[in-house]
Amino acid sequence: MQKIKMIGLDLDGTLLNDKKELTPYTRQVMEEAIRQGVTVLVATGRPWMGVPEFLKSFPGMDYALTSNGARIVRTQDGSVLMEQLLSRDKAKKILEICAKYDTLQEVYFDGQGYAEAEKMLHVERYHHNPNMWEYIRTTRIPTEDIFGLVDRESRSLDKVQALFADLDERARAWKELETLEEVEIVGSLKYNIEVNAAGVNKGSGLVELGKRLGIEREEIMAFGDGDNDEPMLREAGFGVAMANAEEKVKATADYITGSNEEDGVAKAIERFVLEGGEVC
Repeated sequence: MQKIKMIGLDLDGTLLNDKKELTPYTRQVMEEAIRQGVTVLVATGRPWMGVPEFLKSFPGMDYALTSNGARIVRTQDGSVLMEQLLSRDKAKKILEICAKYDTLQEVYFDGQGYAEAEKMLHVERYHHNPNMWEYIRTTRIPTEDIFGLVDRESRSLDKVQALFADLDERARAWKELETLEEVEIVGSLKYNIEVNAAGVNKGSGLVELGKRLGIEREEIMAFGDGDNDEPMLREAGFGVAMANAEEKVKATADYITGSNEEDGVAKAIERFVLEGGEVC
């Protein structure tokens, strides 16, 4: 039997409900886990600037794993604890492939997302979830020329993302991207593609952070619902999939909890962490 000392939480479709809210019940359970000495952190594909303010300032939450693990920051000041970045040249190749299709492309530098200005005017064409439209508009900096931005920055970056208007085009782009070496390709949504440097995923990031904090892999619990959560659920000592998770994510998990609309995170933390604190 193993006591849980760290909990990694995906945001969209997991910790947050469909309205992108943290319910009072889930907040209370998180606060109690922290009070009992558990390290609780978000583990998201979002950049640092895309993490909601109520989680950045959550009492006792000291770390945030962002951009699928490319950047782990200290929440107190946003300073970088760990980073593993994608090269500029590789990012340009990814953008060139995705630019062949009807996409809204984004790049993340230093925890900030930048998106194509013209496409952002029609975000509803590319982001098929209405609850995410305002999030994109308020957390991305518009740029007229995303290739020019990458050239001007002339340095490595956190991640590249493309949102697709057409799912068949997404499938074709995925096959093209798979021909590239030294990249990690995932899709947290059915209509997006996220590309990180090779070896970067939520699971490896969470385990490495645990090592730095003296926490063993077996003492880590992780929650998720999407494709980019699968490595985290597999690497963690105890992986929990949401009821609304993709089937392959559920197959990876040690336990399936309620959906993100049913406070599934809170219920599993209560059962396995607060009510005894041990899992098999």
